[in-house]
Amino acid sequence: MKGRSVILDHLNGREAAALLVDGKLDDLLIAGDAPAPGTIYRARSDRPVKGQGGMFLTTPDGPAFLRQVKGLSPGQPLLVQVTGYAEPGKAIPVTAKLLFKSRFAIVTPDAPGLNISRSIRDDDLRDELLQVAHSEMQGTTYGLILRSTCEDADHAEIADDVSSMRELADKIMNDPGTDPERLLDGDGPHGLAWREWTQPAEIVAKPGGFDLHGVLDAIENLRGARDPLPGGGHLYIEPTRALVAVDVNTGRDTSLAAGLKANLDCAKYLPRALRLRGLGGQITIDLAPMPKKDRRAFETTLRAAFRADRDETVLSGWTPLGHYELQRKRARLPLSEVLR
Repeated sequence: MKGRSVILDHLNGREAAALLVDGKLDDLLIAGDAPAPGTIYRARSDRPVKGQGGMFLTTPDGPAFLRQVKGLSPGQPLLVQVTGYAEPGKAIPVTAKLLFKSRFAIVTPDAPGLNISRSIRDDDLRDELLQVAHSEMQGTTYGLILRSTCEDADHAEIADDVSSMRELADKIMNDPGTDPERLLDGDGPHGLAWREWTQPAEIVAKPGGFDLHGVLDAIENLRGARDPLPGGGHLYIEPTRALVAVDVNTGRDTSLAAGLKANLDCAKYLPRALRLRGLGGQITIDLAPMPKKDRRAFETTLRAAFRADRDETVLSGWTPLGHYELQRKRARLPLSEVLR
């Protein structure tokens, strides 16, 4: 099946969304029990952690941790937004720099200025979008970013989106309360699918879509650690408490170039494999044997693959033992956790 399909369904009673590209599962979102990224709290500062330059906060959903704290005293109320999922037993990661993000627009209360995505290069279109931005943001000090999705969108639809995000920002930023409270829920899988999977696609929203389109079988395959690679090799992805270990194997190929081929296949496939499993944090890759002169080719391929991935990933580099390390934002819950 060629093309893109977005399947909106439920899995074990949880809201879920799947993106299929040419019949293969390319992305998967499943609701969890933890507060989703984007959730906004009115929190109360609790106690500073001087060694880490941060402060623990009290929220209705448990303790949160805010980094780079200045001028904040215990007992003081403040607005914070969830940035990712916490590791087991740790506080919810939050930021005091709130973003109100939708399909076409991002309103930035703490960063003034009107900006348009750099991927929109048509000067006439940029001027038209800037007029829309000025019209809808007039009279406010908030900043605005018009996303790349505005390129093919109707200007009236963009204006409505900007207006609704501005109204939401006004409501939250001018909140008069003082006690800890959840003010806004982060987007669930269906909302995220609408917001982020913006390329033209067939939308399937009828119950049972996961079964009909083979998503359930693909999810079942993800329960295992082994993933085949296109060139005949395979890799094992095994999360531990400290890190995610990725082991690359050449399979039956015993040629001199087998290691390089398997490693390049891993570089191209790894973002999708981590995305579908919801894995983040520290990631260590034990690559198949290859000469040091081929490392640059691997790095170039890996960098290109992660550039197209939505979840923020830092490519840290090589270890003395020849492993390659990554640091990936915990923007999703592990699939093994939500499927328990």
